[in-house]
Amino acid sequence: MKKVILATKNKGKAIEFKEIFSQIGMEIVSLLDISESIPDIEETGETFEENARIKAEAIADRFELPVLSDDSGLEIDALNGRPGVYSARYAGLDKNDHKNVEKVLKELNGIETEKRTARFVCVLAFARPGIDTVMKRGICEGSIGKERKGEHGFGYDPIFYPKGYDRTLAQLLPEEKNKISHRRHAIDQMIDWLETEGKME
Repeated sequence: MKKVILATKNKGKAIEFKEIFSQIGMEIVSLLDISESIPDIEETGETFEENARIKAEAIADRFELPVLSDDSGLEIDALNGRPGVYSARYAGLDKNDHKNVEKVLKELNGIETEKRTARFVCVLAFARPGIDTVMKRGICEGSIGKERKGEHGFGYDPIFYPKGYDRTLAQLLPEEKNKISHRRHAIDQMIDWLETEGKME
């Protein structure tokens, strides 16, 4: 089994990635599994691609192992693509989901339903020392509701209606959400690449 570091300290994300990638013979080791203290890597990019690349290549260079990293967020058309790469800290540096949602709802106040189109974006980067980094982008199209609904999920899930659904992501069961999520679309593309062109030495 090929060992790959997942550049995250998010326990839920680590479990999800381990389960999925084990099916193609990859052992995922998250930063939570590494005893060495690793400082947070500053994400200075202006796009999801840049931030995913920064994280993946920094960890790959440090440990000289293949690394998977993701960067994701919400793009709202009526807000010119905001919150975008600043999704996690949109209302402040403390990463407060409730405040982030409140800020979005306030900024969209008075905007009619058909103009509240949005999408979740996830970019996965796969970095290896001395080899060009490969990136895959997954998207979940939808729109922003006018109030929170649902108890599942996290972040902006309670106000995001996936295209074709009359329920928010937070109203969907986790297994329903995972089939259509932006992260799942990016993962499926990366797995397809790994199994065809990206066979690891």
